[in-house]
Amino acid sequence: MPTVHVNGIDIKYVTDGDPADPPLLLVMGLGGQLTAWPEGFVEQLTGRGFFTIRYDNRDVGLSTKFEGIPDFVALFGGDSASAPYRIEDMADDAAALLAELGIERTHVVGVSMGGMITQALVINHPSLFLSACSIMSTTGDRTVGQPTDKAMMALLRPAATSREEAVAASLESGKVISSPGYPFDVALMTRRAENAYDRSYCPSGTARQLGAILGSPDRTEGLHAVKMPFLVIHGEDDILVTVSGGKATAAAVPGSKLILLPGMGHDLPEELWSLIIDAIVANTELAAV
Repeated sequence: MPTVHVNGIDIKYVTDGDPADPPLLLVMGLGGQLTAWPEGFVEQLTGRGFFTIRYDNRDVGLSTKFEGIPDFVALFGGDSASAPYRIEDMADDAAALLAELGIERTHVVGVSMGGMITQALVINHPSLFLSACSIMSTTGDRTVGQPTDKAMMALLRPAATSREEAVAASLESGKVISSPGYPFDVALMTRRAENAYDRSYCPSGTARQLGAILGSPDRTEGLHAVKMPFLVIHGEDDILVTVSGGKATAAAVPGSKLILLPGMGHDLPEELWSLIIDAIVANTELAAV
């Protein structure tokens, strides 16, 4: 798997499709490796004529890991001093990756924390992007998008001490935040959890990424200046990033389009892939090349 060295760290990435096709950067969420993007979802995107770029964010997968654990009591109280880095730094990593790949302009899609990174990218590096899509995400405004108590308990569970515990915890958390309107495939999710553990298990990295989310500023004002086709997709039944986060994101970006999906939680059910990809494609077609 290829590596780029940017911003003093190594970033692992993978590309799929024809390099002559329009590029599409895919940005994964909290603790999610580039392999967390369902292969079938990526295949549908390449089949629709995109050259996709996936990568491991800092502190996850095979990219560089940092050290230390943030002070979550302080972070939840509004003191960001212990955050190891910010969402903006993670966005800078993605921008630097694009530069190393020689990609001057691209479309971008981010899920959850990846949606936050996507927002920071189009705010701080607008010339790089033709269109953007923020899925199941929020603006950083602490009054919107907040998880339910049940989701927060799943998010903050103690780190597993074995492969078996890690896989079981992943399944349990996945069931809590998954889409209630669609089947939860235990066998599939077990395989994904096992593969993720075997590739890289770093709960402290996930904790640092969560620290970055909590320690980053509200992006609402910056989003007011975004001038590109901007799509927001959110599940009406998301309990991890509740639907007010998606509504606030769309409200912050002039001319954005908001799609709310009943029965969808904090995941990408295969039954919704075609609908989501159709919406992404339609949004990219609005871009001025």
